[in-house]
Amino acid sequence: MPRVPLTWLAEHVELPAGLTAEQLAADLVRVGLEEEAIHTSGVTGPLVVGQVVELTPEPQKNGKTINWCRVDVGAHNDVDDAGDPTVPRGIVCGAHNFGVGDRVVVALPGAVLPGPFPIAARKTYGHVSDGMICSARELGLGDDHAGIIVLSRLGYGEDVTAPGTDALRLLGLADEVLEINVTPDRGYCFSMRGVAREYGHATGARFTDPGLVPEVDRDRPGGFAVEIDGDAGIHGVPGCDRFVAQVVRGVRASGPSPAWLQRRLTQAGMRPISLAVDVTNYVMLDLGQPLHAYDLGTLTAPVVVRRARTGERATTLDDVERALDPQDLLITDSTGGRAARVLGVAGVMGGADSEVAEATTDLLLEAAHFDPVTIARSSRRHRLTSEASKRFERGVDPRLPRVAIARAAALLVEHGGGTVDDALTDVDRTSASAPVAFDPAQAGRLVGVPYTDEEVRATLVEIGCEVDDTDAGWRVHAPTWRPDLVAGVDLVEEVARLRGYDAIPSIVPRAPAGRGLTRGQRVRRAVADTLAAGGLVEVLSYPFVGADQVDVLGLPADDERRRAVRLVNPLTDGQPLMRTDLLVTLLDTARRNVARGTTDVGLYELGLVTLPDAGAAPAPRLPGGVRPSDEQLAALEKAVPAQPLHVAGVLAGLVEPAGRGRAGRRAGLEDALAHVRRVLQVVGVEASVAADRERAPFHPGRCARLTAPSGALLGHAGELHPQVVAALDLPARTVAFELDLTALLAAAPLDPVAAVAVSTFPVAKEDVALVVAEDVPAADVLAAVRAGACAGPAGDVLEDVHLFDVYTGDQVGPGRKSLAFALRLRAPDRTLTAADTAAVRDAVVAEAHARVGATLRA
Repeated sequence: MPRVPLTWLAEHVELPAGLTAEQLAADLVRVGLEEEAIHTSGVTGPLVVGQVVELTPEPQKNGKTINWCRVDVGAHNDVDDAGDPTVPRGIVCGAHNFGVGDRVVVALPGAVLPGPFPIAARKTYGHVSDGMICSARELGLGDDHAGIIVLSRLGYGEDVTAPGTDALRLLGLADEVLEINVTPDRGYCFSMRGVAREYGHATGARFTDPGLVPEVDRDRPGGFAVEIDGDAGIHGVPGCDRFVAQVVRGVRASGPSPAWLQRRLTQAGMRPISLAVDVTNYVMLDLGQPLHAYDLGTLTAPVVVRRARTGERATTLDDVERALDPQDLLITDSTGGRAARVLGVAGVMGGADSEVAEATTDLLLEAAHFDPVTIARSSRRHRLTSEASKRFERGVDPRLPRVAIARAAALLVEHGGGTVDDALTDVDRTSASAPVAFDPAQAGRLVGVPYTDEEVRATLVEIGCEVDDTDAGWRVHAPTWRPDLVAGVDLVEEVARLRGYDAIPSIVPRAPAGRGLTRGQRVRRAVADTLAAGGLVEVLSYPFVGADQVDVLGLPADDERRRAVRLVNPLTDGQPLMRTDLLVTLLDTARRNVARGTTDVGLYELGLVTLPDAGAAPAPRLPGGVRPSDEQLAALEKAVPAQPLHVAGVLAGLVEPAGRGRAGRRAGLEDALAHVRRVLQVVGVEASVAADRERAPFHPGRCARLTAPSGALLGHAGELHPQVVAALDLPARTVAFELDLTALLAAAPLDPVAAVAVSTFPVAKEDVALVVAEDVPAADVLAAVRAGACAGPAGDVLEDVHLFDVYTGDQVGPGRKSLAFALRLRAPDRTLTAADTAAVRDAVVAEAHARVGATLRA
């Protein structure tokens, strides 16, 4: 986000005396520039200029030599016998890059430096040090901590550095800096020029545009040769339509820039490097036009702007060798075949071969205008964001290159010596943007405020537009710094913005009847509420995973969940895959919580998983800047993998904490199944439960498979495999579940649930214990019990049935088990008799025997 020092902004627009960053933020927010933060230097209290009048080196026992200094700080000196401040202060300093007569920066007792680091008089090395002589890093002005600041070496003359002078204002440490948030469509606000313009719109202050200087001497032939390849671009727009180059000779390019320029770069959040780099950065921050300086001695004419060739590579200024894409726009210094040297990825970053070096004296300055789409794609493709790419991809004023070059060349000559060549290269293929047909009544119609035609015209002229009246309506020519104004609605937005959003009435529209949440949305909310009410905490994890996370789950090599979509530009190289189930990321969230001391965990998540089809065609590469064809869109939609909605939960540690007289209860399979049953009940699906011994990451003997009546797989629940628990450092016997909510919705009945009359007759309870073979699933026995109870001679009187006990042992014999079911029976029209409940029990036993060979336990 751009940072706006108030003193810098004042060079382009009139600011009222005493303006604070807080008030500036309030003014700018009225035109849509929101405050991000207000920055200060962090230095407070007395910080003054001092002149060293005495310096005595004193060797110490530890081998270090300190300097005992007497420093004249003007009115802040110690007082003499007559009460006058004439006695220089005594200060201990460990630096040795200054001498008697030098003027330095002194923090007096009571000052606070960044850190915070308060300054006080203290005894050290046998002296009372009454303050501190400061380095640049101690004041937050840079990284140099090797020596203290000598003001004369930074270009400050004696006329502004008298002893006792306020160094806070001298060094700009008293300045406030406002950081603002700029929306993508207003790239011109990434400059002092743009922010000053907006402040003028917000307050009516007089704005002087530094970017509208007449481009004199347009024809200055004989400059450094530049060629722009005739490639029309990937999407029908030239990659580069203007390239200005200027030679400056005899410059101390690698020397330091003046103190004021370094201070402004630091305030704007950039690190000063050298004169050539600092000047190009300063002009970019001021005008919004990125520039680049090449070492002229390393270049071979002509400079060529072209697209990359297949297989071409380049090393950028960050010393990273990059494989280039044919869509990348490059700047090279030769047209000679594949061996042409790449000077940089246009609009993104320069190349390492032509950067300004220590011995550089002759420079070639470049200021160009590039296609925003091309720059944005290169920046994202190489995951390389620079200050230049931020501006180019949002649109830069094509009239700025000539002005920016002149400004940069003048600053280089002023502060680094040298001369500017009379010849200049300006390859200009820009064309005026198409006028926008506009009906002024559209503003009032869309915004709801009755703007007059005069108000609309005045607003458009204020932002720099030219308005022509025609028989067909207005034709509006947008200013060159506003490439975002391409349609009537864009102009309407400007009218609403500058006329004030507060003038727009707040009218809440009446919601039409018969609309609301979809069935899927209602189910999703109900499931989330149910799990939260059951004691689980909802989390949201990133859907990106790495192969190592999948390996931890112990998935077989042929498991379909290993077939995942791989991202071309992942957020991190270690997580390039889209998840194929929720547990892979939910378990990682549980692991992180357990590692931080939360050993009793109950989490759930609702989210999408990505399931690619093994035979699907790859997604087509669509053109940019134009609408794809219907066939291309259809192919793209067909290539998009299925993304069903899943819900998953993890329970680790205790679900019931220990208390007085009772031990805590550890989460078990029954708890996971209880949450699953609640979800099934909310959705309205009857599911069958069976053992599944081959579903990772679950324990092969403690995993339940849930299927719909149609046979569709709905999900799994169970205890995690001990190896998975150990690999993730989770508590022993952690349980989990995962359900496919999309499949659940497909299996749920669409007919509305009919209300059942509430019976006023009492409930009758009956328990039935059935003995079956040990390998018979409990779900099959439960289905038989339910069917028998509903088909008995008493009619359908079953209200509820559930399994409450499982027993194996000598009483039922080897290879067999006893399942005990609790039945709640109630008739809508009568009180059930003992004979009725006995008939239900007999029908249940008979049906269970017929289906699964069950016998009544004696």
